[in-house]
Amino acid sequence: MPDVHGRLVSLSDYRGRIVILNFWSAECPFSVRTDALFTAWLAKWEDDVQLIAVASNRHESVELVNNAAEARGIPVVLIDAEHAIADSYEVEVTPHVFVLDRDGILRYRGAVDDVNFRKPVATRYFLQEAVEALLAGHLPDLGETPAYGCAIVREI
Repeated sequence: MPDVHGRLVSLSDYRGRIVILNFWSAECPFSVRTDALFTAWLAKWEDDVQLIAVASNRHESVELVNNAAEARGIPVVLIDAEHAIADSYEVEVTPHVFVLDRDGILRYRGAVDDVNFRKPVATRYFLQEAVEALLAGHLPDLGETPAYGCAIVREI
């Protein structure tokens, strides 16, 4: 899949690292909120973990996506404007994360944390738990949670 600069990126490029595939939006307030978490976590995890954001909203231009990613410190953003990857992963909202271990095996999918409509402040960080379990050499306690956020725009 191409990144915001047109370069083709493959998950296999990151084999040997833990990969967070984050279905992401330049405009969704839930993505904005979780991007701040990613920035802090990635600084701690250093080169052991790679974040790859996937922009699947049809109405978000490459320029808008690139500007938001740069402003929020998102290192790699792939363009999925036709939402083919989002469809194949059965993603409906942003953010929706997938964590792959160093061998490329899916170990967690779902929400970044436990925020939802009735619970606006997180008390549990599912993504952090999953990644830190893998960094410690064991499987995450949870393999899946329901994702919560903004609907992916598939039609304009």
